[in-house]
Amino acid sequence: MNRWESDPILTVEHLSMRFGGLIAINDLSFVAGRGDITALIGPNGAGKTTVFNCITGFYKPTEGRIALAHSPEAFSQLPEITAGSRVSAGGSLYLLERMAEFEIAKRARVARTFQNIRLFGGMTAVENLMIAQHNKLMVASLYTVGGIFGLPAYREGERLAMDKAVYWLERVGLTERADDPAADLPYGAQRRLEIARAMCTDPLLLCLDEPAAGLNPRESADLNALLRFIRDEHKISILLIEHDMGVVMEISDHIVVLDYGEKISDGSADFVRNDPRVIAAYLGVEDEEVEVVEQEVGL
Repeated sequence: MNRWESDPILTVEHLSMRFGGLIAINDLSFVAGRGDITALIGPNGAGKTTVFNCITGFYKPTEGRIALAHSPEAFSQLPEITAGSRVSAGGSLYLLERMAEFEIAKRARVARTFQNIRLFGGMTAVENLMIAQHNKLMVASLYTVGGIFGLPAYREGERLAMDKAVYWLERVGLTERADDPAADLPYGAQRRLEIARAMCTDPLLLCLDEPAAGLNPRESADLNALLRFIRDEHKISILLIEHDMGVVMEISDHIVVLDYGEKISDGSADFVRNDPRVIAAYLGVEDEEVEVVEQEVGL
């Protein structure tokens, strides 16, 4: 058994997604290990973003189960929630396909970034990180009353939120740009700020959709360091879609490869790098030509 299979935070079982007659995802199963960086890769149109949309609640899958466990022992509670509920009695196991998008973010603690940056461009960098903590601040303010009168609970909640925002600004190297509008930041800085904003929601699973898109080599190296820091220091599990194979192969603990909505490979970076099915998919050859590709690459 692989390490990620022995302690998964996320299990995707027999996931299918159809749009009319189009099968975007077909009977997909994989796991993401707790505390791992798991990469979901494949050629354009392979179905990677559709999988993300199912995990984060943008789509409701046609078939399949997506379970997220807050604790290693939580999967033992799975029989408790198969009769129609969406959360285990102890609140540590969640069936994401049964939950609304906002519940997945708030209760299951799944955060996401997108291919296209979605910062609040007119707000400053620090305001973007504060607004990510809106729910906690609303509770601390007793839903506005505490904020209006400056009650101690709200002041303390606001202080903690600002401390967290400052912490993540430091981590992504944007302390000196804290008061600049997000839209005025360089592209690479906006990418890092978006990840920092996601981290301010206290996720257990961070889903990143092409975080290295448009970055130069130095910015990609900075991104790698940031993702390792999130994994190693904060013990956050990361699931990412990425086309930059330099990023994927350097930082991933586990790689799942899709092609035309189906899984064609699943394993470590070394295993996937040498899998002839992966090589064939990226070169765009037909299944019957795989043996020719194997011979050409010396496999």
